[in-house]
Amino acid sequence: MAKKQKFYVVWKGKRPGIYESWDDCKAQIEGFKGAQYKSFAKFDLAKKAFNGNYADYKGKGQKEKELSPEELLRIGEPNYNSISVDAASSGNPGKMEYQGVDTKSKKRLFKQGPFEQGTNNIGEFLALVHGLAFLKERNSNRIIYSDSRIAIGWVRKKKCGTKLQKNAKNAQLFELIERAENWLKKNRFNTPIVKWETKAWGEIPADFGRK
Repeated sequence: MAKKQKFYVVWKGKRPGIYESWDDCKAQIEGFKGAQYKSFAKFDLAKKAFNGNYADYKGKGQKEKELSPEELLRIGEPNYNSISVDAASSGNPGKMEYQGVDTKSKKRLFKQGPFEQGTNNIGEFLALVHGLAFLKERNSNRIIYSDSRIAIGWVRKKKCGTKLQKNAKNAQLFELIERAENWLKKNRFNTPIVKWETKAWGEIPADFGRK
């Protein structure tokens, strides 16, 4: 019987990220004091966990708790007068791209990348700022959805909190980060940034579908 694929989230280690083998994960945590890591059966669960907090997953099983009818009723349906953004990274760091789509039709509104030596969190941050600028230019009253709490937090602080180091391969990406931060500091916007409720609504419409 074939061994089932597992995905390993490293929140704290030599190089935080999502890894597809225990050996790769072990290399990031071995000898690292206070390492935080956990395995997941599906990539979408690992991605969600990586964008969340280790404390929410420590000691818990991998099975996702289903929402009750009361919780689903409280959350309600998505606001389709909106756009949704997401990013994808092949490796962490690795080739990264991001996009924004119309939430209802899933029509692509913008896409950037792939960029060398990027991370998913950077992509989520850039996607949000791109989306904010996109809506401001059009004087749109639409809201913007993201499934990344980390990126939403970075945008609110007007600062990309990545620990990735700049190098020759990702110099262009760091230029975009600087431009995004400057845009946030120089522009006022009223666009609500809303967390996409994945457990209630499924994957965000801008998802690249790489599961």
